[in-house]
Amino acid sequence: MTVAAGLYFDGVTSTRHSVTVEATAEAVRITTTDSTVIAEWPYPQLRAKSSPDDVLRVGRAGGPELARLEIRDQALIADIEQHAEALNRKGPTERRLRHRAVLWSVAATTSLVLVAVFGLPILAGQIAPHVPLSVERKLGAAIDTQARSMLDQKHGDKPFECGTADAEAAGRAALGILIGRLEQGAGLPIPLNATVIRRNETNAIALPGGHIYVFEGLVTKALSADEVAAVIAHEIGHVAHRDGTRSLLEAAGLSFLFGMLLGDFTGGGLAVIAARTVLQSAYSRKVEAAADLYGVGLMGKIGADGHALGTILERIAGQVEPGSDLLQDHPQTKDRIAAINAAAAAMPGSRQPALSPPQWAALKRICG
Repeated sequence: MTVAAGLYFDGVTSTRHSVTVEATAEAVRITTTDSTVIAEWPYPQLRAKSSPDDVLRVGRAGGPELARLEIRDQALIADIEQHAEALNRKGPTERRLRHRAVLWSVAATTSLVLVAVFGLPILAGQIAPHVPLSVERKLGAAIDTQARSMLDQKHGDKPFECGTADAEAAGRAALGILIGRLEQGAGLPIPLNATVIRRNETNAIALPGGHIYVFEGLVTKALSADEVAAVIAHEIGHVAHRDGTRSLLEAAGLSFLFGMLLGDFTGGGLAVIAARTVLQSAYSRKVEAAADLYGVGLMGKIGADGHALGTILERIAGQVEPGSDLLQDHPQTKDRIAAINAAAAAMPGSRQPALSPPQWAALKRICG
């Protein structure tokens, strides 16, 4: 019979009792310092509790839930573990518990990966159409502030936006006319806010909430107003389909969902993460194809030539731009162009340029 000191907690009060612990043939006997037996716990009823490696902490099945006994004497611990196989932390029971814990950990990790890969896109696709437009506009405003700081390349003393100088006023007016025609044709429940910015890439980006940035490089390299209009119409397709909001939900998962529920997009760097997601993400083939068809249809509604989207895509494909992969080189570029041209050919009616020659000339000078 091994005897050593221990600590006993009766589970009723928070008092810790210094006790003597004896490992008898049938049970663990707990006595006070004056040799009064206060408990005997049969070995089959002992249940291990979480403890450091050098401490044995046990409770009794059927006894007070919080009652426990702590033992540090290694000889006594070894004697008790020998009598109570369930407590043998080096025996088969402990190994089974560890194996079970590993299996549960692997299962939990696998579940998280499956949710991230398959669950979040499905969930985001279901949630995005039901996000109130007022919430999306607030999200877009927060992202817009961060996106401006990320896109602004500080062109000397020139402002970030084109069209603000007196000499650029005619170009700003021409852009307003073009956006007005597209906005009227789209008939969206959310207003569009399009701006030409001083960046050399041939691109345009749509943010949640109707914000659209047209890069100076697109205006410079476009050969007609219809080409600029077609690219903007494509981006309006992303706004109409709420692709930006959906991609944010996919990328950041529940963070953006909780932000939407709370109406807070400014705390904890959430807006910064959102802006980076929008500027650095590329939409899937399916999403881009839907925006292509929307853009062609919108060009048809305003009486412009939808072929222009395929024309500019074919001419500058291969340039790697930030943001939406509208103008990036992919093996599917020829298929996209063919689909665009087929949809444009099906548009009825005659075609007129999106802007008059003087208006197009003014738009070309919007950045001075």
